[in-house]
Amino acid sequence: MELSMGNNGGASGDEHEAASNSRNKGKKAYHRHSYQQIQQLEKFFKECPHPHENQRRQLSREVGLAAKQIKFWFQNKRTQTKTQSERADNSVLRSENERIQCENLAFREALKNVICPACGGPPFGEEERQRSLLKLKMENSRLKEEHEKVSALLTKYIGKPFDSLTPGAGSSQGVLPTGAPNQGTTSHGIDLERNPGSDNRKLACRRGGIPDMEKALMAETAASAADELVRLLRANEPLWIKSPSDGRYIIDRVGYEKLYARSGRFKSSNARVESSKDSAMVTLPGMDLVDMFLDPNKWIDLFPTIVTKARTILVLEAGTVGNRNGSLQMMYEQMHILSPLVPRREFYFLRLCQQLEPGQWVIADISYDFLKDGSPSRAWRLPSGCMIEDKPDGCSKVTWVEHVEVDDRTQTHRLYRDLICGRSAYGAERWIASLRRICERLTFYKEETAAAREFGGVVTSPEGRRSVVNLSHRMVKIFFASLEMSGKLDFPQLSEVNNSGVRVAIRKNTEQGQPIGMVVSAATSLWLPLSPQNVFSFFKDEKSRNQWDILSNGNPVREISHISNGTDPGNCISIIRPFIPTENNMLVLQESCTDSSGSMVVYAPVDIPAMNMVIGGEDSSIIPILPSGFVISGDGRPDTDSTGAGSGGSLLTVAFQILIAGPNATSSTELNMESVATVNTLISTTVLKIKAALNCSNLD
Repeated sequence: MELSMGNNGGASGDEHEAASNSRNKGKKAYHRHSYQQIQQLEKFFKECPHPHENQRRQLSREVGLAAKQIKFWFQNKRTQTKTQSERADNSVLRSENERIQCENLAFREALKNVICPACGGPPFGEEERQRSLLKLKMENSRLKEEHEKVSALLTKYIGKPFDSLTPGAGSSQGVLPTGAPNQGTTSHGIDLERNPGSDNRKLACRRGGIPDMEKALMAETAASAADELVRLLRANEPLWIKSPSDGRYIIDRVGYEKLYARSGRFKSSNARVESSKDSAMVTLPGMDLVDMFLDPNKWIDLFPTIVTKARTILVLEAGTVGNRNGSLQMMYEQMHILSPLVPRREFYFLRLCQQLEPGQWVIADISYDFLKDGSPSRAWRLPSGCMIEDKPDGCSKVTWVEHVEVDDRTQTHRLYRDLICGRSAYGAERWIASLRRICERLTFYKEETAAAREFGGVVTSPEGRRSVVNLSHRMVKIFFASLEMSGKLDFPQLSEVNNSGVRVAIRKNTEQGQPIGMVVSAATSLWLPLSPQNVFSFFKDEKSRNQWDILSNGNPVREISHISNGTDPGNCISIIRPFIPTENNMLVLQESCTDSSGSMVVYAPVDIPAMNMVIGGEDSSIIPILPSGFVISGDGRPDTDSTGAGSGGSLLTVAFQILIAGPNATSSTELNMESVATVNTLISTTVLKIKAALNCSNLD
């Protein structure tokens, strides 16, 4: 057989090429992107699957593709991702369906051979069943008659229908036992007082107590979490590795999953796991810290800038008297930081205290689905907590591990996305920094040292200092609780000013310690091209206060009392007298603090008679106070300075609260909208003044 070279069926090479060109004529040439282009596009897609036009133009210049090619690539990628996700979901549902079908068949077979559990014989027949049903109906009729008699008696003596007192028709309070007012707990029972972020009816459904089997499951879950936490606390590399982005220690996911394999809580592609570890010496004995951690009210006092609400829902074990070893509680916690633009985090979790050896404790937390309804919270706490070790001179070493799974990227505003999604915002560093600052604050107010740290000669007695400190601490807690504005009446139509817009909310306040009536809260956040320390120094300086403070009306102010509450000069409480000719009866109470996690300046007007009561050492809890202030933090963006000195900016939140109507005022839409417009103008004007003073007026 003869093979021809360079010829196919008698056609020449040129003829073959011409035929090929003829066939391909009219077809578009297919362009395959390079590996580097695909890598850049994939990386950007993970951060932003829906780029706007400016981002597409920027990306086209970086990867060398046309903007239309970029647009089509992202459309195709989103379609591909959606298809893959649907395929995975279908696979899971198919497997679940097959499992349920198998269980159904097994149940049908078991029902064919059912026996009486009492005697082991065949079940009773239809006649016996009818007899039992008749007996139940008679019993039901008798109970209904008794219920009607009792209802009639209650209606006669109470003066209102009995149905209005039943849990299904109204509040569970008054007919169900609740915890002591100052403790927030019940003794081996459930606290049914209103839990923010939860449904009272769901809690009421479990008022009969927890089955022994579930208590055993809770205890086993907490013990396993404590064992895992101890291992994480004591381990170093290779289980903990340095993050390439910020140098912080994070858990090596591959090594961790080999030790503790568990499926993810959230199925979203935006879900992430945050892990961090930090340690520090604090100036409080270990046993004092343990007691504070197990008391929800003291827990809030220790972390006022992080924890806004906390309650003990169920005490499973009180623990050994004297060291609290074995204490186990079911708790609720709400956390919120920095700005209304940051979503809050809510947890129902178990907290276990174990004494590992004399002078050493571990406090372990782990989320638990207490309401059995799949909590809507977008955060789930994996084994987290701290180890507390007693040290000489009344000090302790605290090592903290924070390990959570979250899915809040889409709920977080773009301004705070780098910071919140960068694993440091709610990380161990923030908890340790806050704990150190509060412990240092408590140490500074010891009677024998506090007098030397008060300047101005206004607050002279230990009782007066204590009262001023307590009032200031309560002011800070109220301020940070007010920043969490979701769930209140919001006015998004006004959110078109500056970087984030102005968020305004109205609430009717009835809480003691705050002015009673209608309160307008307004807050805005913006980015500044300055370091957080420079921004903090600007607000801390009383000489620059007249450039932004409306209470000073452009006039200079004078600090008449200064109480230090930390080694950093920025950590202090001040009493300030503004020079306002028409307001001679007003002072300003201010607290400022700074640490590695950020800074704050919180202040509130207090009339002179009330301040004299506080300085005189009287109870400051009855003084109504409505704070405003500033929260400053880094922007969370990676440094781009080649020197490593850091070139990131700062995020500033400005928040005001104003009483617009007294306790007897009725809600009026016109009044509300007028007040909202006024506060919106006020906060916008203040931001413009701040930008001008900091030479940042050219920012959008």
